[in-house]
Amino acid sequence: MSDFSGIDYVNSFSHSGSPVKDLSRIASLLSELGDPQDDLRFIHIAGTNGKGSIAQMLNEVCIDAGLKTGLFTSPFVFRYNDRIRINNADIPGDKLDRLALTIREAVEKSEYKSSFSQFEITMAIGLLYFAEESCDIVILEAGLGGLLDCTNIIKEPLACVIGSVSYDHTQILGETLSEIATQKAGIIKKGCPCILSSGNTEEVNIVFRERCEKMGSELIIPDSGYEIISCDVTGSEFLYRGVNYHTAMQGEHMVRNATAVIECMSRIGEKLGVTSENLKNAIARTQVPARVQVINREPLLILDGAHNPDGMKALAQTVRASGKKRCRAVIGMCRDKNMTAALMEITGCVDEFYTCDGFTDRAQEAGELAQIIKNLGARAQVCRMSALDTACELMETDPEALTLICGSLYLCSQVLSEISSKRYDFCVTI
Repeated sequence: MSDFSGIDYVNSFSHSGSPVKDLSRIASLLSELGDPQDDLRFIHIAGTNGKGSIAQMLNEVCIDAGLKTGLFTSPFVFRYNDRIRINNADIPGDKLDRLALTIREAVEKSEYKSSFSQFEITMAIGLLYFAEESCDIVILEAGLGGLLDCTNIIKEPLACVIGSVSYDHTQILGETLSEIATQKAGIIKKGCPCILSSGNTEEVNIVFRERCEKMGSELIIPDSGYEIISCDVTGSEFLYRGVNYHTAMQGEHMVRNATAVIECMSRIGEKLGVTSENLKNAIARTQVPARVQVINREPLLILDGAHNPDGMKALAQTVRASGKKRCRAVIGMCRDKNMTAALMEITGCVDEFYTCDGFTDRAQEAGELAQIIKNLGARAQVCRMSALDTACELMETDPEALTLICGSLYLCSQVLSEISSKRYDFCVTI
């Protein structure tokens, strides 16, 4: 096994795999592996935006309660291994290699073989690892959609939690909010409580009401009557149902994410031994890299992976709440995203954009991105240096302004990797 690399094996599969019409492909693979998912308890997470933050909050809640907690997320931020974690520790490389080798043997027996996606292989590794390590609970984040997502192979999650539902991956999930919501609602199982984040449109809410009624499942939409006491780049303080909470992450959308987590634990917390103090502690300390992440306070540098209209709208709210009179953004986006609609949400609060590419093979060419931004009536130019070096130069020339690096989680991952190389003297809040 010394010459075998689990990561190289995963990368030998295509990003999306062959199209699927049902879950038979992942079912056949997991059956060959002994169906490790049947030995685990899950909280299933889906949504267009917010699912990563919700998953991390739930992860912290369960850890604070003393549970051995598995966390499966995507994409990775620093390295591939951080998609599969137990109590916030990445899967060790030797275990990843060993489990990937086991999966390779199972794939070779499968009729599907090369049809699998990287995500399916990664999830299989994660499930084997969580089962092998006897996790008490697994926080399982869906990849794309929900109904046909391979994570939907699990049978009876304790609960499912859905973040905001908006336009993304429309070529796969559908052109309307109802169609997209139908895919997300596909993770709801019979009798399983479903918590749907507040702030979604009535069009989305109707889809979830109908699905829950059909499945005999309780639908919980958190009360939108939370009271925000303060909200700035250091986080938010808010009252919900008479209790005071603090989030480490900024923005009203993070408050909505937190209320979804609170309502989830009001339904299943007793089963897991979670207390109100566990809940408050976890929400207060949760920080997800590249989600309104303050990299440096003075001058202010924020990193955010928003890449669709809803995410950019939330980022624009952060810019307006920062108290800074000027904002410049270093931006890179993937060409398979709805770039124009996303950019329309933020161009009005950014004085100038600096475009970049090269952070993924799906990146929009920087010159073309700059032209898209100009067509929207905003100022833009192509970066002369790397995204991070450009941001550093902007901070030095105008320390009173807010500097953003945004547009793609892949770009954020590249920037965070560069920061971890110790070449930059930042006060990183991770």
